Amino acid sequence: MFIRQAVPQEDALLAQHFYQLWLDNQVPEQNLLPQWSTITVEFIANARKTLNYQAFVAEVESQVVGSVGCQLFSGLYPLLISEEHRKYGYIWGVYVEPDYRSQGIGTTLTETAVEYLRSHHCTRIILHASPSGQPVYEKLGFTASNEMRLDFNQ
Repeated sequence: MFIRQAVPQEDALLAQHFYQLWLDNQVPEQNLLPQWSTITVEFIANARKTLNYQAFVAEVESQVVGSVGCQLFSGLYPLLISEEHRKYGYIWGVYVEPDYRSQGIGTTLTETAVEYLRSHHCTRIILHASPSGQPVYEKLGFTASNEMRLDFNQ
């Protein structure tokens, strides 16, 4: 296995992985927007320009079998705390092709994203884990947060 930085020419592949991640987490295909690829590629391009976005891919025998994206977290409200005390990173889109799961690839991709965000002096890293991903992230030291939700539509 070889981990490397993804290049912008691979953004469509990253979008495909992100789309597949939703399907793998039991989101019905009809619930996903038809322009999912364009939306994701545009999001990545903007995040690359404004939020230090970086993706990493895992290769096995020169074939990309997984990916992860990470960026600075832009926040949900005005940030009033100095960056030295609160600079968050966000990891998203951790995906590994089914035939390559349970081989440590997702763990290595996540560790790579953590190191990238650490190099940008993040004080905390946030991610939203799927049920299958949660044990992986807990082994890496991630803990559950105090996020609370009120769901209206299931």
